This record gives sequence, C-alpha cells and structure tokens, in this order.
Amino acid sequence: MRKQGKQPQLPDDAEYRKLFGLDIYLTPVFVISSITIVVFITGALVFQEAATEVFKNTREWLSTNLDWFFMIAANLTLLFCLYVAFSPLGKVRLGKADAKPEYSNASWFAMLFAAGVGIGLLFYGVAEPIYHFQSPPLGLPAATEEAAAVGIAATVFHWGLHGWGIYCVVGLALGYFSYNRGLPLTIRSAFYPLFGDRIWGWPGHIIDTFAIFAGLFGLATSLGLGVQQITSGLNYLFDVPATNTTMVVLIVVITSIALTSVLAGINVGIKLLSQFNIILALLLLLAVIVLGPTLYIFRSMFAALGSYFTEIMPLSNWVGREDVGFLHDWTTFYWAWWFAWGPFVGTFIARISKGRTVREFIIFVLIPPMVLCLLWFGTFSGTAFHQHIVEGYTGVTENVAAGKMEIALFKMFDKLPLTQLFSSVALLLTIVFFVTSSDSGSLILDTIAAGGNVDAPVAQRVFWCTIEGLVAIALLLGGGLNSLQAASIATGFPFSIVLLGMAVCVWIGLRSETRTSP
Repeated sequence: MRKQGKQPQLPDDAEYRKLFGLDIYLTPVFVISSITIVVFITGALVFQEAATEVFKNTREWLSTNLDWFFMIAANLTLLFCLYVAFSPLGKVRLGKADAKPEYSNASWFAMLFAAGVGIGLLFYGVAEPIYHFQSPPLGLPAATEEAAAVGIAATVFHWGLHGWGIYCVVGLALGYFSYNRGLPLTIRSAFYPLFGDRIWGWPGHIIDTFAIFAGLFGLATSLGLGVQQITSGLNYLFDVPATNTTMVVLIVVITSIALTSVLAGINVGIKLLSQFNIILALLLLLAVIVLGPTLYIFRSMFAALGSYFTEIMPLSNWVGREDVGFLHDWTTFYWAWWFAWGPFVGTFIARISKGRTVREFIIFVLIPPMVLCLLWFGTFSGTAFHQHIVEGYTGVTENVAAGKMEIALFKMFDKLPLTQLFSSVALLLTIVFFVTSSDSGSLILDTIAAGGNVDAPVAQRVFWCTIEGLVAIALLLGGGLNSLQAASIATGFPFSIVLLGMAVCVWIGLRSETRTSP
C-alpha cells in the first residue's frame, strides 16, 4: 500500500457556506450531483413522452450489448468474496484487533437486510418465480414441477449470493479503509492504494459522484416498485384509484415519514424500524407456512435448492444462451440494479459493521440473506404453485402472464385464510420497507456528498430524502417500470467498474495488514 500522506480533512470553515439560508457542505460532489439530478428531474417531468422513449431505448441497448460485462463482473465479485473469506485475510478485524461490534447480530442483520432487499422481496416474492414457471430459463419446458423448482431457483439466483457479493465488496472496502486506515466513510477512500492523496482531488470527486448517481437511481427503482405495489394493493383491497396521482401522493407521504426517521438518526429511527420490519416479515412468513400448504412449501424449497446448485453455472454463463429474454430482461437488469444499490447498501453495511472480522463480515453478509431469500421465495411462490398445480387456481398465473406482477402477492392471499389480514400486513411491510430504504439511503447519500462526514447538517439530509422521492416520481411518470430499470442499468454500469477497482484496492490493503500483523 502507498505510504499514507496527509490525513483527510472534512470541510473546514472556509468551505462551509450558507445555501438559501441553510447550512450545506458545498463539496464538489454535492454541487455537481445535486445540480445534475435537479436538471434530470425537471427534464423527465416536463418532457415525459420523450423521457419514456429515451429510457426504453437506453434499457434495451445496455441490456443487449453489455450483458457479458455485467455477468463477468458479478461472477468475479462473488468469487473474490469467497476467496477472501477463507484465506488468511479473513482474520483481519474491521477496526483493528481490539474493536468490538456496536450492534448485536440480530440488530445488525435486521438493518442490513431491511436496507438491502426489503421492497423487492414483496414485489417479486410471488411474481418472479411464477413468471419463470411460465417462461423458464435455459430452454426448459414450461408449467411443470421442474419449471416450478427452476422458477424459485432462478429467482434465488437473482437475489442470493451474487447480489450480496456486490454489497459485500463495497462494505468490506469502506469498512477496512475507514476503521483500519482512518479514512472517511466514502467511496473514494477505497482507492487510496491506487491514487494516494489524489483521492482528495478530482479523481475522488468523480468516484463519489458516480456513487451518488448509482445509489440514488438504484434506490429510486426500488421505491418506484414499492409504490406501484402499494397502489395496486390499495386498489385491490379498498378500491383506491390506481392512478399516477395516487402514486405521487403516496411517495410524498411515505417520503415525509422517512424524513422523520432520518432526522431521528441511525440508532433511533432506522434501527427501530428495521427491527420492527424484520420481525413483522418473519411473522408473515411463518403464518403463510403454517396456514398454507406446509409440506408442499418445504418440498418446493428443497427442490429449488437442488436446482439452484445444479443450474448456477449455466445461469452464470452468457455464452451461447438462447434464452435471451431471461438473460437481458432479468439477469442483466438485476446485476445492474445490485451494482447501482452497491454504494448505498455497501456504505450502510460498513457503517454498522465495525468490530467484525473480515471472515465474519463476508459469511454473515452472504449466507443468512441467501437462506432467508430461499425461505421467502419458497414459501410465497411455493404456495402459489400449489394453488395453480394442485388446486387449479389461476388468479396468480393469469395476472403475471398479463404483466400485472404487482398484484400477484394479493391474488395469492385470496386463497388463504385471513386474506384481509395477510394483505394488510403485506401493505404495511411494503410501506415500512419503503421508509427504511429511503431513510438509510438518505443517510448514506448525505455522508458521501459531504465528503465522509457522518454528521452533516440537517438541511442536507432533508435535501437528499426529498430528492429520492422526486426522482422516483420522475421515473414513474416518465415511463414506469421501463424507466426504473433503465435508470438502474445506466447508473449500475459505471459503478460496476468502480466496484471492481474497490476489490483490487481492498485486496492490497488486507495483504498489507496481514504482513504487518504479529
């Protein structure tokens, strides 16, 4: 590792300014990213038809032409995490040898999981496996027991080890360079081995700006999916009009709640909401297992687990694939989406992971989420499969085939006891996941934009929380799901390059650490 030069300096009094009467750290990252994003929001809202076409074309071009790159990057990231975890580098502790974890294992997992996947599990929990059941990957026959197992396995492939490996690299790099090297908790810090003190100049500003864009648009994608599901649920259960106006009102209301949580801080709002959410999600999961087709659910899980390990290599390969719809519309989008979420979730995980060993960090970030994803998709989609294959109920499959994926979860609940209660709990979960994603995202974007300062002014937190809601509105009105996916892919691509560089840098740093250890 380069000899460490001058230590980073957070903005001093000469750089601390008043903006419209509010205290804001006017770093180059904040100025460039905020102006660019405001221009984007304005353009997308004023020119909605043109924005829809641009988003659609962008998504198609990137998915078709860069599928190979996203596949390679995701595969390399996972292999890197597994190698580091089981190498001597895994003994290094984030925060040096005497550091102690700040949070219990339960609180730690609740926060990282709620920030990492929450809304997506509810949106895709039933819909995605059913979609793959009807149109299986790898040329497999549709609508069979094998297709059901592969449908769950393909979904877990998208939500399991590969995606969490992306979060893991970002969190590990930032945790190491922040807690072991004394650098600020921001993306540029990971590149100190390559750039040295130049990370305090434009190389670092560019890296952090890319991270802001990726994190913001990746987060907006999830918030957009969440509000679509909330709107559909309210319409299905209470006849609330499923219109753009309803979605905009919901985003404004829920973003306001998230803002309250942000102002309360990580140890009050975010921690308590995350714990509440994970408990409620587990209770819902357990209730569906008990009241649903229990034996069929567990058979589906074990069949899916076997299918996952059987098909993980073919699914991870992009060469000679004939199922290009699955490869481009699903896998490429997912990897780009995980890369886009990387700056936000990775930084958040690093923020709450001081005191963990590298091995503990990687194993805990990879394995428990993978297991919970298998339980979740196996339970909810297994129930839907039983309804279709055994009971002959087509309410879920018909809606998914018609592209109404946001209603699939509620259609599945229709055939269970306590339908209204299940649906209401699912709505509440989606709202609280929305809040926990938004508040933790705002906190991290605020930290990156302020040069790593974890106690930036309140006005700056308000700004980022508000901007998240506005970007979600702009994307929904400017093309819906296509625009949400296009934004993730477009911002995930540059950050995937940044992330591969972070892997190289943390490797250099950890090797240096083990050489100097007794």
